[in-house]
Amino acid sequence: MAVAGDADIAVRGDDRRSGRSPARRGRPGGQGGQSRRERANHPGLFLVPAFAVLGIFFFLPTLFNFVYAFTDWSGFKSEIDFVGFKNFRDLTVTGTLFGSLRITLVYALLVAIFQNVFGLALAVLLERDTRLNRFARVCFFIPVVMSALAVGYIFQALLKPDGALNGAVGAVLGTDVTIAWLGDTTWTIVVVALIHAWKWMGLSMLIYLAGLKTMPEDILEAARIDGASAWKAFWAVRFPLLAPAVTFSVATALLGSMNGFDIVQATTEGGPARTTEILNIFIYRTFGQGLFAQATTMSLILFLTVVLLAFPLIRTLRKREEVL
Repeated sequence: MAVAGDADIAVRGDDRRSGRSPARRGRPGGQGGQSRRERANHPGLFLVPAFAVLGIFFFLPTLFNFVYAFTDWSGFKSEIDFVGFKNFRDLTVTGTLFGSLRITLVYALLVAIFQNVFGLALAVLLERDTRLNRFARVCFFIPVVMSALAVGYIFQALLKPDGALNGAVGAVLGTDVTIAWLGDTTWTIVVVALIHAWKWMGLSMLIYLAGLKTMPEDILEAARIDGASAWKAFWAVRFPLLAPAVTFSVATALLGSMNGFDIVQATTEGGPARTTEILNIFIYRTFGQGLFAQATTMSLILFLTVVLLAFPLIRTLRKREEVL
């Protein structure tokens, strides 16, 4: 009896040291084992609705995008026939494909540059946690949560020849100003890219602020002790440490602007003379004309372009992080 009692005390001691409850000891096939299996399988059920939505609204349309691009689907006939690469050849011969693709890439590059330059500048200027800086951060982030169409229509009204911007400039100069800010075939795409960057620079500001706030203080203190000025310390120490933030912000801005539509549609509708007709504007216009197969082909090309651009870009930026 004394031996059995000592063994029971030793088992309870082992349970206390390992954190196990004595009530949960037993056979693996008992109630304790069943509850562990239920807990292990339970979280996976929450993924089913998410995967269902993703499959219906992303994977299935993407699959049909690959299929209908090789047909003659249109609003002028009820039958859909397979035509192979005819849609791709037609878009290549007319020059529409390369023209819209070139405009899209130029627009995306301009947006990425403007958005990240403005966002980084705002992050550096508003880095200190003062009441005024916190209020300014909120003000610059408001356009991010605004509707892109609303932003586009606001700037379209401001930049008219008889709009508020020309009125303000004329009041300062003391003369009538009727500049067509959205009517120049060379600079309109730059103006629209600036509008797009203005809307999203608040997001880049927050990304860079997060990077600045998480920098090790000992490295910055070492730079100050070595006599580095604030300007030199920023470019030699702080900016290289922002490499992960730069990767995320640049990739988001570049790839997101390639899928842009709202701001361009609200401000110029692809004009003047189609100089701002990015791929999504062309797809929208072609669908409206009933040429569904051609629009689907351009949509497929846009999808492949984004995919082929995303992986090399992210890989290059990741390598830059490792070097820095």
